[in-house]
Amino acid sequence: MNTEIILKPVKIVKLFKVLNAVPDNLDKIRARELWEETDQGLGSVVAVLDSGVQIDHPSLKENIIDGYNFTDDDEGNPSIYKDYLGHGTHVSGIIAAVDNGRGITGVAPKSKVLILKVINHMGRGSFENLIKAIMYAVDWTGPNGEKVNIMNMSLGSPEPHEELHKAIKYARSKGIVLVAAAGNEGDGESETIEISYPGFYKEVIQVGSLSEAETPSKFSNTNVNLDFVGPGENILSTHLNSNYVELTGTSMAAPFVAGAAALIIKTINRSESRLIPMYVYDYLLSHVLPLENFSINHIGHGFIQLK
Repeated sequence: MNTEIILKPVKIVKLFKVLNAVPDNLDKIRARELWEETDQGLGSVVAVLDSGVQIDHPSLKENIIDGYNFTDDDEGNPSIYKDYLGHGTHVSGIIAAVDNGRGITGVAPKSKVLILKVINHMGRGSFENLIKAIMYAVDWTGPNGEKVNIMNMSLGSPEPHEELHKAIKYARSKGIVLVAAAGNEGDGESETIEISYPGFYKEVIQVGSLSEAETPSKFSNTNVNLDFVGPGENILSTHLNSNYVELTGTSMAAPFVAGAAALIIKTINRSESRLIPMYVYDYLLSHVLPLENFSINHIGHGFIQLK
């Protein structure tokens, strides 16, 4: 069974050619309060399983450690992981845009991203290629012996997939923190359930979206396995042609948690790698801001905080 993943086109809210901004969302999740202690995530590697990246984007190029194309774009050349949609570039910037006084700054601006392209120029991908990318990320070793610590999957499909679940369990057993978007099929009602895989699997930190007013986004999927919410509306990040745009969706909320994990990993005991995902989850759980007026189906444990 080869279930298709479809990324729906995302409306660009605003486009900026040049700017200098530390997004206020970094302070809403208290990320900068952890920067000194964690050296801004230096040494952490986040695999971004998405639509590729603009590899020469001035806010990203120094933090792209490697990449691989699993799609049919560019005649399936594995070494060309160019982004034709802007989605993967935007997600990567939320995690790891450099802190250089130009453009925007990511949650963990000294972390590295491993770009695994699983979504093609038409916004389509398959669970088969997603599984290959997960296994590739587990086995990958960087130029200086680096290993993947976190995977961000801002994608999904309503259908479960047994082989995907096996790959997810395997990656987690190797100490990798798995983060995924909850999906954008929500109707604003906490009683109705919308499910997207791989986010719904319990081994994955499933992230919903919060509005700028810190209320659950109407479009954000609601279900019993939702873990946390992060900023997901009008999120400013890197985009194609070296631009910066605001996008909205749970795809934007998930990388805030992936970036947070890149910082948290620097604060915990890593001697037993298989326990790392549990330690990261416990850290998130113990610092979360509970949003008591809303259902757990809508916000999980609450709004992520790093301090």
